[in-house]
Amino acid sequence: MKTNKESQVAFESLTDKLQNVFKNLRSKGRLTEEDVKTALKEVKMALLEADVNFKVVKQFIKAVEERAIGQDVMNGLNPGQMVIKIVNEEMIALMGSDTTEIAFQPGKSITVIMMAGLQGAGKTTATAKIAGKLKLKGKKSLLVACDIYRPAAIEQLQINGKKQEVDVFSMGTDHKPAEIAREAYAFAEKNGHNVVILDTAGRLHIDQDMMAELQEIKESISVHQTLLVVDAMTGQDAVNVAKEFDDKVGVDGVVLSKMDGDTRGGAALSIKAVTGKPILYVSMGEKLSDMEQFFPDRMANRILGMGDVLSLIEKAQESIDIDEEKGREMAGRMKKGKFDFEDYLESMKQMRNMGGLSSILSMLPGMGIKGADLESMVDEKQLKHMEAIVLSMTRDERRNPKLLNPQRKHRIARGAGVDIAVVNRFIKQFEQSQKMMKQLGGGKRGRGMMGGFPGMGGRFPF
Repeated sequence: MKTNKESQVAFESLTDKLQNVFKNLRSKGRLTEEDVKTALKEVKMALLEADVNFKVVKQFIKAVEERAIGQDVMNGLNPGQMVIKIVNEEMIALMGSDTTEIAFQPGKSITVIMMAGLQGAGKTTATAKIAGKLKLKGKKSLLVACDIYRPAAIEQLQINGKKQEVDVFSMGTDHKPAEIAREAYAFAEKNGHNVVILDTAGRLHIDQDMMAELQEIKESISVHQTLLVVDAMTGQDAVNVAKEFDDKVGVDGVVLSKMDGDTRGGAALSIKAVTGKPILYVSMGEKLSDMEQFFPDRMANRILGMGDVLSLIEKAQESIDIDEEKGREMAGRMKKGKFDFEDYLESMKQMRNMGGLSSILSMLPGMGIKGADLESMVDEKQLKHMEAIVLSMTRDERRNPKLLNPQRKHRIARGAGVDIAVVNRFIKQFEQSQKMMKQLGGGKRGRGMMGGFPGMGGRFPF
């Protein structure tokens, strides 16, 4: 089980160091050439410590320096901000500038995608995650179990396919992967699938047999896209793996897995510059929904501590399973201060679907919330206690909190396994939040949005 800190988005250390550099730049009214060079030396060290390729770092710093030490920047009204803007633009260019998507075959033609990668990179899980993403775009995918050496991989693909409500094709372990791929294509033609995703076998290390097997599959069936899954936690090694796969088999794009671990970010910042191959997706967690399309500009914003509101909005649209009418009803009740405990449970459900409050806060710009700070603000254990309290109420009590007399509160405390004082405090904070929402909804100046949400250090509202 990952701790809250371990599940934070990658680049935390790099972001902290860059933020310190930028803070020093902002504090200066005017910048000298020496100021810029000193700042870029610190940026260079931060990138190298993040395991970014040395040649990539050298080219990056040179590009920033050439643009930053110029009359327009040095004599501008806010030179510090201009340097930060240049760093942001060059980082976006480093990761590819444009967003790359899977290239599908025209019309009703079937698009064949071959997933490749080393064993343990998270290839089978990534295969199912991509199928889920394509399903949201109206694609009917067929997952194909071509890893004949690990029965567990076939079973895992079948389980994940069922969870994603996507068909899985398997012929067990007694047929060659190339034969399985051909049969799967024929199955897809008969059953109306327009995408076939081949989950191939990996090895602990790159070897000739693995490469030959992938080449054989490509010779037996038209593979339109070869996606390489690389473990972001391996840093610079991920870049080397991508280069070798591309040289021997040919790669169209990269999927970075395990971006939620303690990765230092080197792979994401190096892979496009070294291999020329774009990153298509990044996997941000263990859930099948924890995969995002890779946007270079949004990733650069995250790395530089500028947040990623667009990804947060898209995550909400994909994850929140309520219709617009229900959403409007809830918003109306909040404005009138009639937000009840049923609404509370719904909001907690939505928050979990989006990866939890920690994940949401980490995407907000200018919050400066990460790592230990985030842990101190978001008490996940306390949030679970609050949810247990609400679940211990009857439906009538959740809809009409005025029914909660002392006798009922004692029963709820026993059901939730907490002290009666915790129940009283929670209900009092809930009532205060209701009043605050009514004030905000009526256009009155309340305490702002920094209310007293139980379980969040008293710093956030419902």
